[in-house]
Order: sequence, then structure tokens, then C-alpha cells
Amino acid sequence: MDVAIIDYGSGNLHSASNAFEHALAGLGCGSVSLTSDPDHLANFSHIVLPGVGSFADCKAGLLAVNGMIEALQEHVINRGKPFLGICVGMQLMADFGEEHGNTSGFGWIGGKVVAITPTEKNLKVPHIGWNDLRMNDKAHP
Repeated sequence: MDVAIIDYGSGNLHSASNAFEHALAGLGCGSVSLTSDPDHLANFSHIVLPGVGSFADCKAGLLAVNGMIEALQEHVINRGKPFLGICVGMQLMADFGEEHGNTSGFGWIGGKVVAITPTEKNLKVPHIGWNDLRMNDKAHP
């Protein structure tokens, strides 16, 4: 199993790479490579598309890599290579996303990705950061 992790300027590439290297080491086979070259996708059995940020920014990042979206279409949809989208990489499989305006996705899965609207104005979405935990007697073991 040889895994390509797409490097298009979005995503936590090193964490994803470390996770796949660890998993493959446990299996005793395979390799993991970061690539921003669409022509290199032919050399891999599996493709991973990470994504951090907004739908629109990630799509723009992919468009900036000449031929990458077409190569993903060819290898994932036409040739059936296993594909894993992480975070926004998964969302991009939809028809379009509404975050920061309407942006077309890959159209691999019908539907749209909608922005989360908090029920209370003082809540920040997405929530990133540390929280305090309060334990109570009703906690499960």
C-alpha cells in the first residue's frame, strides 16, 4: 500500500503523514509520500486529501496546483483508487460549499456543505481551544 498525501498548501500534512506512517508500520508494509505533482498520483495505490480552513480557500489551493483536480477525478472516480478526504478534503467531495460564498466542489457526492450558524451570538464557530472539564457523580466509568 503506497499512500499519496496531496500537498496543496492546506492541511496538517506532517500529522497526517505521521499517522499513516505509524499505521503502515503496524501493518508492516507500504509507504507514505507528500506530493503536489498530479502526475505522481499514478504511482500510488491510495490518495489522501487533507484540508484545513474554509471550503473556498481549499478549493482555491487545489486550483492553484495545475492539473490536480483533474488528476484526482481520473484516479479516484475513473480508476477507483481508494480515497480519504480529511476535514475540508472530505467536504470538497460535495457539489458545492456555502462557506464564504458559493464554491463548487468535486461533485462526487450530491449535496452541499453549509456553514454552521451558532444558536447563540456569543459562541464562536468553529470552536478551537481549551476548555475546563467539570466532573460530576453521574459520570460513567
